[in-house]
Amino acid sequence: MKVKVSKSKYRLEDFLTLVDTDCKGIVLAIHEMMGREGYKLKINLTKLYGLHVSYSQPKIKTVKGIIVYLLIKNGKLMIRINADNHANYPDVLNRLPQIVLNQMDKADDCVKMIDPRKCWKGCMGYDFRIGERHYQKCLITCFFFGLDSDTFPFLIDLIKSESKERCALYAQ
Repeated sequence: MKVKVSKSKYRLEDFLTLVDTDCKGIVLAIHEMMGREGYKLKINLTKLYGLHVSYSQPKIKTVKGIIVYLLIKNGKLMIRINADNHANYPDVLNRLPQIVLNQMDKADDCVKMIDPRKCWKGCMGYDFRIGERHYQKCLITCFFFGLDSDTFPFLIDLIKSESKERCALYAQ
C-alpha cells in the first residue's frame, strides 16, 4: 500500500537529506511500515522541530491522530511516539532496553500530575510502570528517543503495538 501524502511543498527525500547515511534505511523502513498500515504522511517545517515527518491516522484530523514524529535534533535522528494506549502492551514496555529507559528517565515529569492547574487542558501525561520503576512523564517528552540501529528494533515494536491498539479501537 502506498503512503497517503498530505499536500506539502516538502517531500520525504527532503527530510532524508538531513539524516545520516547509516539511519536513512531506518527512516525508509518506518515509512514503508506506516504506509502498509494506512497512515498519512505529513512533512512540515516548524520553528520548534525544523523539518520533520509525522504519520497519522487518516480519519482523525487532530493531533490525537498522530502516532509518530521523526525529526533531527542536534544532528541526531529522533523519534517521538504518541503511545496513547501504552497500558495495553506492558510486555513491550518491559522489554525496552536500558539505553531507551535512560532516555525515558531524562524526560520531563508531568507537571499536571503535580499541579492540575498547570500545563494545557487536554494533557495528563503518561502514568505507568516498567518493572519496579514508576513513570509519570510529560506527554511530549516521555516517548521521545534517539533513533539508531540499537534502539530501532525496540521502538518498532512499540510503534507496532500502538498501531495495533489504535486499529482495534477505531475498527469498532
